[in-house]
Amino acid sequence: QVQLVESGGGLVQAGGSLRLSCAASGRAGSTYTMGWFRQAPGKERGFVASINWSGGSRYYLDSVKGRFTISRDNAKNRVYLQMNSLKPEDTAVYYCAARMAGDPRLAGGYAYWGQGTQVTVSS
Repeated sequence: QVQLVESGGGLVQAGGSLRLSCAASGRAGSTYTMGWFRQAPGKERGFVASINWSGGSRYYLDSVKGRFTISRDNAKNRVYLQMNSLKPEDTAVYYCAARMAGDPRLAGGYAYWGQGTQVTVSS
């Protein structure tokens, strides 16, 4: 079992930055592929970014490439999402998730999820 807790969300003006953090605890958290997903009101939860256990493989949603950076610190069992040049359309609840294998861009394969953290970008 892996427990995930997100933090770092908040209200920011367009063009600003936020850094989300996901703390993992429990069973061998550092061996999991970690992903960030987001869900805006009235929309389905969608992929944002992922990173494998070594950090050598990362994927990003096209609309966040060049603005968001995912990273991890296995010694601290933490995953981060640095979000720069934020836009109002980035407003959503952001979720951290963990999986062992498979396409990291697909939400269905993630076994563990955090409770989410709200990010609101004002125009």
